[in-house]
Amino acid sequence: MKKNIGPTDKIIRIVIAVIIMALYYFGKISDTTAMVLLVIGIVLLLTSLINFCPLYRIIGVNTCKKK
Repeated sequence: MKKNIGPTDKIIRIVIAVIIMALYYFGKISDTTAMVLLVIGIVLLLTSLINFCPLYRIIGVNTCKKK
């Protein structure tokens, strides 16, 4: 897998994932909305940890700086 997530993108993804998980933990979201947002948060967190987003590859986006 070739990296396609840059450092700024990675930070944004982690922050969004943490916010979603905090909202769920503190009971601000629940039911179906909570489950959908948690899945999105987990996907954002996983893709930021491995520095690769399959959707970016499909649509041809690369936020990683060229060396």
